Amino acid sequence: MSVATGRSYLAIPGPSVLPERVLNAMHRAAPNIYEGALIDMTQGLVRDLKHLAGTRHEVAIYVANGHAAWEAAVSNVLAPGDRVLVLATGVFASDWGAMATAIGAQVEVMDFGKRAPIDATQVAKRLEQDPSHQIKAVMCVHVDTGTSVRNDIPALRAALDGAGHPALLMVDCIASMGCEEYRMDDWGVDITVTASQKGLMTPPGLGFVWFNQKAAQRRQAMAQVSRYWDWAPRTAPRIFSHYWNGTAPTHHLFALREALDMIAEEGLNAVWRRHEILARTYWAACEAWQMPGGIALNIADPNARSHAVTALSCAPPDASRLRAWCQTHTGVTLGIGLGMADEAEPAWHGHFRIGHMGHLNAHMVMGVIGVIDAGLKALAIPHGRGATEAASASLASELS
Repeated sequence: MSVATGRSYLAIPGPSVLPERVLNAMHRAAPNIYEGALIDMTQGLVRDLKHLAGTRHEVAIYVANGHAAWEAAVSNVLAPGDRVLVLATGVFASDWGAMATAIGAQVEVMDFGKRAPIDATQVAKRLEQDPSHQIKAVMCVHVDTGTSVRNDIPALRAALDGAGHPALLMVDCIASMGCEEYRMDDWGVDITVTASQKGLMTPPGLGFVWFNQKAAQRRQAMAQVSRYWDWAPRTAPRIFSHYWNGTAPTHHLFALREALDMIAEEGLNAVWRRHEILARTYWAACEAWQMPGGIALNIADPNARSHAVTALSCAPPDASRLRAWCQTHTGVTLGIGLGMADEAEPAWHGHFRIGHMGHLNAHMVMGVIGVIDAGLKALAIPHGRGATEAASASLASELS
């Protein structure tokens, strides 16, 4: 028997739920891409994207996914032979480092495991061991979508400054932009990368790279940059098509315009606070479910947990059983585990993730918590009791 009839709910960490306003904004005829309203709208998008990231500097928009934005970022500032320090807290920083390796950079990985954030003290020590400044860039993620860890970016800037090191600080905000507090200029970040399909509530297909003057100077010193990835013509276009190196992603732009309007109407600080409150609601339920041999939060320290995604583990194959039950019987889709298990054990059997990013409110969260709780009971998966009560108490406390 299923009670999934009706609108399904996607509780994965991207693509996130698309608001009706965003979907409706896309439901229109193709526009003129050579003159008129689309050009004016794009100029407004650039302005608002800078505000979103907390920068007065530049942003390049790519018709691409987040992995492509990774490649765009490294292609503009790294040359074959350049040394790069990658700070890994899960699979995604390492994968970004692999992009740098593919263009010929020499990548060194400092791996902080899958259950803890970057230790800025260790980073500072490593940078002090590079007095000749061979390391050209330090790369990390703000939030690792697989492990759900949130890294302290201001602490990394302090580590670089304390060591007197000029390396570029490059930060992946694909899982965090529009969900977590992020202040590119105030935090001293040189390059920021994100994509459209998570906190920006827009379908997959747009990638963004923000960069400051220091990064722009590095680009100018490059002997060669791929024509498509080159951010220079995209940020100083002579004609409109130079924004895109071809045809504009028209309907994605309509969607993005509406999503940014929604963020502006709510207020960015309020958006960040909403994500924090709803994340804590999930954490309260997850902490109640935790028990030896059963459900466990991947990140023990609440101060290091993402406000956009929560990763959990349980005895395999219970995670796969739970995900299948929730989707088949209730219409709720949970995220699979990514990069959390050894090759011998597929990650999705013993790990799952809950996405709580973008278009999200209290009844969505409480509904997912109730469904997971029912699934755990139906499948007799070991878990603690009182999750829905703990979640509602947390929510009530935050809003009182």
